[in-house]
Amino acid sequence: MRCLSNQLLPVVTPCLRCFGSYARISSVPQVAAAPAALRSSAALPTCADLRSSAASAVLRTSASASAFTQRSGLSWLSANPLSGRVAAAVTASAKPSRNSVSVAAMASESAAAAAEAVKSIEIGGEEKGQEGSVRDLVAQLVSQSLAKTFPDLPDLEPQVTTCNNPKFGDYQCNNAMGIWSRIKGTTTEFKNPNAIGQAIAKNLPPSPMVEKTSIAGPGFVNIVLTQAWLEQHVSGVLTGSGIAAWAPRLPVTRAVVDFSSPNIAKEMHVGHLRSTIIGDTLARMLEYCHVEVLRRNHVGDWGTQFGMLIEYLFDKFPDWETVGDQAIGDLQVFYKAAKKRFDEDAEFKDTAQKAVVKLQGGEEEYRKAWAKICDVSRKEFDLVYQRLGIKLEEKGESFYNSRIPAALEKLKEAGLVVESEGAQCIFVEGHKVPLIVVKSDGGFNYATTDLTCLLYRIEEEKAQWIIYVTDVGQTQHFDMFFKAAQKAGFYAGKAKKGKAAAAAAADSAAPAIRVDHVGFGLVLGEDGKRFRTRSSEVVRLVDLLDEAVTRAKQGLVERGREGEWKEEEVNAAAAALGYGAVKYADLKNNRLTNYTFDYDQMLDMK
Repeated sequence: MRCLSNQLLPVVTPCLRCFGSYARISSVPQVAAAPAALRSSAALPTCADLRSSAASAVLRTSASASAFTQRSGLSWLSANPLSGRVAAAVTASAKPSRNSVSVAAMASESAAAAAEAVKSIEIGGEEKGQEGSVRDLVAQLVSQSLAKTFPDLPDLEPQVTTCNNPKFGDYQCNNAMGIWSRIKGTTTEFKNPNAIGQAIAKNLPPSPMVEKTSIAGPGFVNIVLTQAWLEQHVSGVLTGSGIAAWAPRLPVTRAVVDFSSPNIAKEMHVGHLRSTIIGDTLARMLEYCHVEVLRRNHVGDWGTQFGMLIEYLFDKFPDWETVGDQAIGDLQVFYKAAKKRFDEDAEFKDTAQKAVVKLQGGEEEYRKAWAKICDVSRKEFDLVYQRLGIKLEEKGESFYNSRIPAALEKLKEAGLVVESEGAQCIFVEGHKVPLIVVKSDGGFNYATTDLTCLLYRIEEEKAQWIIYVTDVGQTQHFDMFFKAAQKAGFYAGKAKKGKAAAAAAADSAAPAIRVDHVGFGLVLGEDGKRFRTRSSEVVRLVDLLDEAVTRAKQGLVERGREGEWKEEEVNAAAAALGYGAVKYADLKNNRLTNYTFDYDQMLDMK
């Protein structure tokens, strides 16, 4: 995510909502309910001591958010001196309602975001038609003062920044020193920069924004905003349509985020969590920036393993078409049994390999069996996505199979494909091992599909920014096929500096597309090795989610919520807390660092 941070700098609120320090603020019912409500769930209960509890939660959450930014590499997502005052303003302006999540709940979830809103939010002034960020509005007041105080210096620009130390104020005007350097030695009434600062403060026009001013050092004018103004505007920002106005406008309108991407016939385990959560977070951030995001699930639904699975289905369940999903049953058990048979039975292995040819040749019986296996897997995946509030559109490997010949032709026309030891390869600068696009037996592999997929996303889906979210172990693969795609003219890539490079880019017919691989560290088992579905010790993702909800509910019961709330309200809050804790536990880690899975650490509600 570090590589994306410069362009997504102001996108704080959706980021924190998705990350959510849910477990740390669970003592406030509205806050506990907020994640669920943000996913359009049913109404949840209010709390009599909402304001005091929420204010306390804000402080804890703000500290948590600060710690998260340091660990995650998102250094741009930093705490702001205004966070305490903004949080208090939002809390004070909250009007609890049983049918909606209060402003305070959302503020408690994102204190740092609220502070950032004060700096960056676009606010329309109803009375005078003024528009701009809060800093801009303060700058307008300073500009009027400068014009009145120094009519002979019409070119003065207001220098307004946020105060580094909140005890001095919210904003600071730093014009005095610069003005003094210009008028010093002339017949001026001002004796020093401090006097200039005093005059600027005195001539500020009356405004409901400003509570008071003070002068520090050589004329720095500290400006404190009124609490009433903060309450009026920030609460509207967090709950009304105004919040959309401060999302930055990126230089792209459509992006593809490729994430999650589990393999068919294998259950999702905790190793799939990182791609799913990080990818969803990036998609939310881009969507918040008014970018149309195509959320793509590039599932592994095509390959040699399907011959093994189909033949095992035919052999064990001849009546599989009438039995339905029960023929496959537990995906994990089904896959392991088929793999064991494949490894131990030479005759079965030979039959399975021939089945792959029949499947790829389009034989109806094999296509139907393949579709059934995919359908059962898809249902299992969707249950996980629904629980985590994640939206994805599946376009797996099989979707691009018919498009491979056209993509290969483009690669050959570009002169990239050469034969090596019976295979057709692309040699990429900086890598000794080539990309194999056609195997010696005539089959295709991941590189072929990925190049075809990238071309489809550029030419047919018209994506201007394509982001792949996978583990860092695939970094070399992405580097190789990105370079091959650029060399083939699929896209121009990032602009290079220099006149020669600019001229070359202008002459290129390839579209200027941004393509990134956002890598992440692995989730490891207790043995320090990567989680794999073949392992009998693998922790299924559904089991993790179940345990998260169970522990969250237990915590609510221990705090006496079971007697105060209806059963459905307790269950909804437990789900929100549990799923939020899972997301937070993953995202609090440095994105590039491996971490060892541990139930207690991941589901710690403290």
